[in-house]
Amino acid sequence: AYQDVRSDKSDTNWLLLDYESDRSDKLILTKTGSGGLAELQEAVDPSKASFAYARVSYSNDKESVREKFIFVTWIGPQCKIMRKAKISVHAADVKRVLSVYSIEVPAQNKDDLTQDPIVIRLRKAGGASYDGI
Repeated sequence: AYQDVRSDKSDTNWLLLDYESDRSDKLILTKTGSGGLAELQEAVDPSKASFAYARVSYSNDKESVREKFIFVTWIGPQCKIMRKAKISVHAADVKRVLSVYSIEVPAQNKDDLTQDPIVIRLRKAGGASYDGI
């Protein structure tokens, strides 16, 4: 799924990893999609902690489109305390697998996955900006 999100030949632009159960530390691929961050916003569960990886496309001008990757650590507002405590420890292991990304996005509500603020952060992380950002 990671290679699928990274591939220019695939429409898949995000993946979501959830814990197998409330008591398990095993992560499983639960969803993938091609609807961008808006679709990912709908896929995350407010009662869970998850990891997501997404390709974000944006343009600097009429002629150029950039694609960057983001790593998301999702901790839903109704996530259990013990899961919240463990997710930071697991994040390092997940980052070793989903290793190529421009920015990390910590998300605790669905608004944290809105396209425009993430694109602003990607532009800043990208170095040269001709938009005055």
